Amino acid sequence: MPRPTGKPRPKAKKGTLKRVLKTVFSFYPVLLPLTLTCIAFTAVVASMPSIFMQRVFEAIEKGLGLALGSDTVAGIGGAAAWEQVKGDVIPTVITLAALYLVSLTSAFTYNQLMAVITQGTLKKFRDKMFGKMQDLPIKYFDTHNHGDIMSYYTNDIDTLRQLISQSLPQLLTSGITLVVLITIMLRFSLWMTLVIVLGVLAMTFVTKKIGGGSARHFVRQQIAIGKTEGYIEEMMHGQKVIKVFNHEDESKADFDRINGELCAEACRANKYANTLMPILNNIGNILYVLVAIVGGILIVNGVNNVSLAREFAGIPLTVSLVVPFLNITKQFTGSVSQVSNQVNSVIMGLAGASRIFELLDEEPEVDDGYVTLVNAKEIDGVLVECKEHTGRWAWKHPHKSDGTVTYTELRGDVRMHDVDFEYVEGKPVLKNITLYAEPGQQVAFVGATGAGKTTITNLINRFYDIADGKIRYDGININKIKKSSLRQSLGIVLQDVNLFTGTVMDNIRYGKLDATDEECIAAAKLAGADDYINRLPDGYGTMLTANGANLSQGQRQLLSIARAAVADPPVMILDEATSSIDTRTEQIVQRGMDALMEDRTVFVIAHRLSTVKNSDVIMVLDHGEIIERGSHDELIEKRGQYYSLYTGAFELE
Repeated sequence: MPRPTGKPRPKAKKGTLKRVLKTVFSFYPVLLPLTLTCIAFTAVVASMPSIFMQRVFEAIEKGLGLALGSDTVAGIGGAAAWEQVKGDVIPTVITLAALYLVSLTSAFTYNQLMAVITQGTLKKFRDKMFGKMQDLPIKYFDTHNHGDIMSYYTNDIDTLRQLISQSLPQLLTSGITLVVLITIMLRFSLWMTLVIVLGVLAMTFVTKKIGGGSARHFVRQQIAIGKTEGYIEEMMHGQKVIKVFNHEDESKADFDRINGELCAEACRANKYANTLMPILNNIGNILYVLVAIVGGILIVNGVNNVSLAREFAGIPLTVSLVVPFLNITKQFTGSVSQVSNQVNSVIMGLAGASRIFELLDEEPEVDDGYVTLVNAKEIDGVLVECKEHTGRWAWKHPHKSDGTVTYTELRGDVRMHDVDFEYVEGKPVLKNITLYAEPGQQVAFVGATGAGKTTITNLINRFYDIADGKIRYDGININKIKKSSLRQSLGIVLQDVNLFTGTVMDNIRYGKLDATDEECIAAAKLAGADDYINRLPDGYGTMLTANGANLSQGQRQLLSIARAAVADPPVMILDEATSSIDTRTEQIVQRGMDALMEDRTVFVIAHRLSTVKNSDVIMVLDHGEIIERGSHDELIEKRGQYYSLYTGAFELE
């Protein structure tokens, strides 16, 4: 089979942001617009204090009768001055307070809604990703590193969380704030606005130079995180092997190297990021001072203000304009810094989102089959479909031409004609394979590792589809059979047993989800597993974790056989099913297997040739070709490859 490729983490594809927003909007078509409205309102209100500050200062100037640069000051007593200005100041302050109160409510609302939207979106993305993963062909998992697949659900989802919950709202807030502040600045003073523009150009230049380097290293950091997680997962699965071969020090050395690469990339990325903000903050401070100096010079020299507001055109600059403008400068540079600060998070988030969409866009497993498997019974000599389980199965074959439906009894007749197959183009695995298994026959495949034995069963299951040749099941091309029905008719016991977190009973019932406890126990007895299960602390209720780590390899295999037995499939595939069981246990299992295989078509793959002696037909494969076929006695008489394998095996024993 092809090996995992470990493709590098791509940068965000064009249009990823648009797709993220479109997807989130499809999830929350009402809440999202409401949240965005609250964010926009909060940002606008947060930008307006300078307008109210300017009005207050202007009212005080008029009330006190002060004019900067005048030779005389018309002083007014404190009480009289307050009476003079309170008519303008109090309504202004009350209006600002009311706006702040509404803004506070708006901010609280959008933060609560944002939490719902963010976590809900992540849940829906995880659901879609996991659902998509179930639709992917086996080839995908054979060619992708499992640690990298896991990182979709960890790193990439986390970067998406930051993008949705923090970066995009902050960018929207800062963007609206900048637009409002520019409008206010142009209304106040064109000259001082030009000073701000020069400062912003400097900040943009610094952000581009430093932020660009930071973004590159943050993407590399994500690659290194995925690599590190993949290595950790691999080491967790291989702990027994590591300890058996005393490989602890080498494993730690390899991890130190990989972790060191992650640390180096993270340091580079954060050095850039940690440098950017102090520089931008200091540019903002310098700009603040510069605006104060320029404003003071303009006031002292009596320069007429130029703005986009008619009421200020041609009027000399005063303190009531310059002081609020300084506050605007602080807000403006702070917003620019916030935008710059979110650049890296946005890039990381979009890179993660791009990978998630890459998974969601993977081609699903193709299934053009329309023939389905149904329970059947015979009425007046005619096979018909029925809902209850009868022990008889039939292929339901709808005919598009005339709309009729015919039923073909499932007999377990499997035939392959001139089948060629290759996992990787140009590297054939099977060549011109022709074989047949008649109903009730036991067909065995033997040969060296890599000869193509398991590949044949993968093709019968349609884990992979053939490019040339035909495979027929009861006379039906298996490409016409719906994959779920095809696999329902096939029971499989693999060499590598996978048990799931749950009780022993749950794991047996995995073969047939609606099986009763009695059916599960009967299956366990058939497989020879009932005896050891009853000796477990809680019997069938014993909890299994970590792929059944609290069971021996043989016990796990027996449980796997019981799981296949409870499904009661018409055809069985046994891929090294007894390879992990000792000779004594094998005799127990073999009796159960004989009962399991009765009246079923069975494909057996075995290295232990003593387990295939009783097979009706034995196929000997070598480099993807069938070089011998026949019964055990026939092949022994031929004294060919099988004879060499069989006698060599017994010599070794």
